[in-house]
Parts: sequence; structure tokens; C-alpha cells
Amino acid sequence: MFCISDSATIGENVIIGNFVVIEDDVQIGDNCIIGHNVVIHKGTKIGNNVRIDDNTVIGKKPMRSVNSIFKDEKELEAATISDGCLIGAGVIIYCGCKIGKDTLIADLSTVRENVTIGNKTIIGRGVAIENFCSIGNSCKLETNVYITAYSTIEDNAFIAPGVVTSNDNFASRSKERFKHFKGVTVKKGGRIGAQATILPGKIINEDGFVAAGSVVTKDVNSGTIVAGNPAKYFKDVPKEQLLENQ
Repeated sequence: MFCISDSATIGENVIIGNFVVIEDDVQIGDNCIIGHNVVIHKGTKIGNNVRIDDNTVIGKKPMRSVNSIFKDEKELEAATISDGCLIGAGVIIYCGCKIGKDTLIADLSTVRENVTIGNKTIIGRGVAIENFCSIGNSCKLETNVYITAYSTIEDNAFIAPGVVTSNDNFASRSKERFKHFKGVTVKKGGRIGAQATILPGKIINEDGFVAAGSVVTKDVNSGTIVAGNPAKYFKDVPKEQLLENQ
């Protein structure tokens, strides 16, 4: 039993589970698997060979509290899930998201509106990616990573479990903060160890490495390892570990 709009387009060899809702103008490609209790909101575009597991929501519209820093905006575009993606159980992907080819988004993850994720990237279990973020190709964000709004993660970045990023140096006090919101930037090949914390606006430059448990209060130079609280230079990244040598 399911509810599919007459204006939705379903490709060939698509398997649809029980209690699925597919709204108006949704497009689903060939050879897809849609699990039980999945909701796919209006206009969502899903490519070929995509798997979406049970209890997942695609194309959700954002909610705004009365004191949200994000004000009403123009109508968001529909969500797009490209060919070959694997979307786990209990995932929520908001409208305005674009997910590249062959990307995996694991169980219980949340991807907010206005987020782009590249090709062949892994978003681990319970990861939260806030709005206005860009995640590159071939990245790996492991379990329970938190990517704050207005962040950029470039290609081949690695972010270990439990990493926390932030974008507000005023900690929700003073109207001045509205002028300065800035997430983190992880340049190509940057790596962050488990349970590290990255403060607002900080940049992990190419092949930079943040050691586990560190608190990053300054930008990290290319090809260097930083460690501690506050994080300080420890040593250079070994040459055999640089992205160009992989």
C-alpha cells in the first residue's frame, strides 16, 4: 500500500515498499529501491540505481522559529539525488539539496537545505550538515560529525567521528554576531581527527591535519599537523601521506 501522485514519473524496475508517499512532479529513475515509510516531497529528482531505505524523508521543507537567524527566503528548489546514491534509514534530506553520483548517506543523517554534496562521498551515521554548506567529491565524514552552517569542505577531505565545527564567535549574544557568521573551511585533502573542535571561520589548508581532541583557534597551514588545546604546530605531514602521493 502506497500513495503516488498521478503527476509523478517512475522509471522501470523500481521497487516501492509499503506506506510510501511520493508527491507531485517527483521523478524517479530506473532500477531504484524505495524502502517502507519513505516520503518523497514535491518535485524531487532521483536518478537511476538509487536506494533509499526505510523511514527516510527526501525534500523536506525547513521550519523557522520566530527568532531564527534564517529569515523567509525565496522558494527553494526541489532536492536532487544523482545516479547510484545509497540513502540509509531515517535520513532527512531537505529541499534545495543536490547530492552527487555514487554518494552514500548513512542511517540517521540530516542534510539541511541549500547543501551540495559531490560525487563518491561518504556521509556517515548520524552526521548533521547544516544549511548553506558545500561538501566536495570523495570526502569521508564519519559517525556523528557536525558541520555547521556556511561551511565548505573541499575534495578528498577526511573528518573523523565526533568532530564539531562552529560559526558564531558571539555564542548567540549581541546583534553584532549577525555580521560575522562564518563556518569552517577544509581545503583539499585536509584531515581532522576524532573529537576535534574547530572554531568559527577557521581554515584547514590543503593537506593540513588536526590531531584528535584538538581545539583549533587559528588557521592550519598546508601540510602541517597541529595538536592540543589550543592547537599548535606539532610537525609536518609525512610526505608519503600527502594527497599527491596517494
